[in-house]
Amino acid sequence: QLVGGSADLAGSNKTSMPDYGEFSKTDRSGRTINYGVREHGMGSIMNGMALHGGILPYGGTFLIFSDYMRPAIRLAALMGLRVIYVFTHDSIGLGEDGPTHQPVEQLASLRAIPDLTVLRPCDANETAEAWKIALSEERGPVALALSRQAVPVLDRSRLGPAKDLSKGAYVLRDPEKGDPDSILIATGSEVAIALEAAERLESKGAKVRVVSMPSWEVFERQSISYRDRILPPRIRVRVAVEAGVSLGWCRYVGAHGTVVGVEHFGASAPYKTLYEKFGLTAENVAKIAAELLEEP
Repeated sequence: QLVGGSADLAGSNKTSMPDYGEFSKTDRSGRTINYGVREHGMGSIMNGMALHGGILPYGGTFLIFSDYMRPAIRLAALMGLRVIYVFTHDSIGLGEDGPTHQPVEQLASLRAIPDLTVLRPCDANETAEAWKIALSEERGPVALALSRQAVPVLDRSRLGPAKDLSKGAYVLRDPEKGDPDSILIATGSEVAIALEAAERLESKGAKVRVVSMPSWEVFERQSISYRDRILPPRIRVRVAVEAGVSLGWCRYVGAHGTVVGVEHFGASAPYKTLYEKFGLTAENVAKIAAELLEEP
């Protein structure tokens, strides 16, 4: 059923299907569509294909350019259309292209659209599980937010299984002994940072749970009992880590928690430099969590 491509960014988005040909005026059987540099046009064409039926259209571009196609995304959500958006280069982690290309408010903006499911997986295994949701979701459109920079493939033999992404959020790591006294919540490329921060905290006596939360929308569909099991109300020390604006995270960190995010436009520099300068490091996350634990 899959038919699609990208807005002239196939090499960066990895959205071509080379074994199935390119759709053109001479070959109507090709399944890769070269949409050209027109994100809104791409989104509108995808809506038309979905309304026609019989195929599952997808389109790729950088997350920052989702702004150009927002009207088409909103209409897809309004009409409950089955379309898939592949948004790559999802944070300041794209590096030297600078603030014009670095999304900071786009995740929050997409999450604000009713009936749009947004998924930001943390590694290759979560990405595979996210695609399962994208291919099977029948209630409306799905947006995948994927990083440009390399991220580690997490060792699932000692961490929570990637298949639990189907719940929207799940416990990735718990303390070896005893109940957790704090929770670090992260999405995408920042999950690895949260895991390292947890190790730092536990070396100083804290008991830390790490929650991977690739999708707010999917998590909110779960039962209250499941959500309370993942984020126990009794644990008030919570730190969310995401390379974007903190808007909306208050619902998960609560009044006693905080967010390590990016409350400003980015800058032009290698992504490791940006993360360090903006405090998106395990050292800073551990420091902030430790300070919260010390509060009465």
